[in-house]
Amino acid sequence: MNKILLIGSTGQVGQELLTTLAPLGEIIAPTRQELDLTQPKAIAELIATLQPNIIVNAAAYTAVDKAEQESDLAMAINAEATKSMALSAHQISALLVHISTDYVFAGDACKPYLESDQTQPLGVYGHSKLLGEQAIAQNCDQYLIVRTAWVYGSRGQGNFVKTMLRLGAERAELKVVADQIGSPTWSYDLAEAIAKLVKLKTSNLPDQTIPSGIYHFTNSGIASWYDFAQAIFTEARQLGFPLKITKVNPITTKDYPTPAKRPHYSVLAKEKYSGFVVHPPYWRDSLRTMLTEFSGK
Repeated sequence: MNKILLIGSTGQVGQELLTTLAPLGEIIAPTRQELDLTQPKAIAELIATLQPNIIVNAAAYTAVDKAEQESDLAMAINAEATKSMALSAHQISALLVHISTDYVFAGDACKPYLESDQTQPLGVYGHSKLLGEQAIAQNCDQYLIVRTAWVYGSRGQGNFVKTMLRLGAERAELKVVADQIGSPTWSYDLAEAIAKLVKLKTSNLPDQTIPSGIYHFTNSGIASWYDFAQAIFTEARQLGFPLKITKVNPITTKDYPTPAKRPHYSVLAKEKYSGFVVHPPYWRDSLRTMLTEFSGK
């Protein structure tokens, strides 16, 4: 039976992974109090003690704007902690599964990014995540790096959907950026995709196993943040969420400056993942499912 060490189990993806990984083995999920990710030595000691054969890292420093001022902390969690996991996984011949981000790209493309495309992060967050990816590739033989984007869910703390629902219940009018394009991704779909990749990677049938490397996963389809917000309010209204919102105004990135630059286009190509598993669900369908779950209906 697999022994799975799940790091970051209290986040919106981590909580879903507790469910999707359960059929694959025994899950050990240390809390933040039990594992300080700013202490690489503590990470190495825990892995050496537990001897898991699968390590899933769903933890990250994800405060994109705050990272510009807290670069040391972002690097400690996203790069140095990840390197410690990679070295430890290699020492015990464990599989390391790591969640990464579209922010490793510059966002100036005109077609979906392939796993092999050149990386060029625009800020500290993206750079720290890229260093984490590189640390894994350089120090670990058996690994899966899953890049994703625009993640939301009913679990964990704030995300775009929850923010829109809160603001839509308070205000009649909102401004939302319309010139950043990506693929909204439900945290459960991501967690399910990761579990499917892990199952294939650890298969005892040689013709069904998949190679170590980077895989892109988001829900299918594309949208701007403005499109996403409009869809949230349309679906939420049909489900009876209490909303005051009557108008959403599209604005440009220049109209809403932030400390960290965002990729203007960060759609990820998913053919590599689809070639091994199945094509991801359409983002609007998953949004509807998530909101139905969130409403309790």
